[in-house]
Amino acid sequence: MGTKITELMQSKEISIDDLKGKTVVVDAFNQLYMFLSSIRQPDGSLLKDSKGNVTSHLNGLFYRFTKLMQHDIRFVFVFDGKPPELKLKERQRRAELKHEAELKFEEAKEKGDEEEMKKYAARTSKLSKDMINDAKELIDALGLCIVQAPSEGEAQAAFIVRNKHAYASLSQDADSLLFGCPLIVKNLTISGRRKQAGKLSYDTVIPEIISLHDTLKELDIAQDQLIVIAMLTGTDYNIGGIKGIGHKTALKLVKEYGSGEENFDKLFKDHKWSEYFDYDWIEVFDIIKNTETTDDYKIIFKEVNDEKVIDVLCNKHEFSEERVRKVLETLHSKPKSQKGLGEWS
Repeated sequence: MGTKITELMQSKEISIDDLKGKTVVVDAFNQLYMFLSSIRQPDGSLLKDSKGNVTSHLNGLFYRFTKLMQHDIRFVFVFDGKPPELKLKERQRRAELKHEAELKFEEAKEKGDEEEMKKYAARTSKLSKDMINDAKELIDALGLCIVQAPSEGEAQAAFIVRNKHAYASLSQDADSLLFGCPLIVKNLTISGRRKQAGKLSYDTVIPEIISLHDTLKELDIAQDQLIVIAMLTGTDYNIGGIKGIGHKTALKLVKEYGSGEENFDKLFKDHKWSEYFDYDWIEVFDIIKNTETTDDYKIIFKEVNDEKVIDVLCNKHEFSEERVRKVLETLHSKPKSQKGLGEWS
């Protein structure tokens, strides 16, 4: 969703070892798009095998998550289901932006401008069904868990954490908090750095954890008011929010108007919601508050299937078998968790 309220979140730094023995839920599409955006050739083009199949997402999945698994962290990957109707407008907007970026990439390519090529290539990422299926095969081969969400992946991730079937959700933004996720982990990386999309440079990052309870307490607001703040500043369901309202002003407004549907209605009327959107604010609020989730899932972890990993990465997509097997050997040598593989954390 990419809401603009991250600055309001209460976070604290943690170490990788603080997550030892924990289960963390991952919004799969979010991670895959991140890998497609950041793992590219110097000219901005994606990594591919000799048949032209994209492998950037598999490279990111394998090398990043096996490093984290060596620290005895287990992962549940949640895949998006059918998006809410209002999100289709955002998908259309993103598709148009990608098309514009593709045209500018081709222009830069004709000029031989590698800097511009990198800039626009990172904005053209698309996930195909084959790429998603390859990712699922690899996740399963690594013994990790897959959950299919009926709708928004982050809402399902929040549901799993609320049910105490996982410790936290992995995310770089605040969306999961809107869906009621108790804990969010940010900047989960072993290297202490994160590649900037479309560039050769890196940001220095430190793992952090964000608590919904602490955030609401510090801001002195209720969960519903947090949702309204996000709506005022813009969500995937009301792109751009209301002009002129940033996160600080939005926080001030929800405190002035108070909680409850009647007060929210007055707030949105006073600040001219209808001039920006041709649907009622309550539709967006209900989507966030009541996004469909399911309890039809099982959190079960298995042993890593080396030969299946080799098949997916090396036989199908020409990864170096020697390099892949070295990673698997290191993974098998990690200390065993004291909990059973099928236990929840």
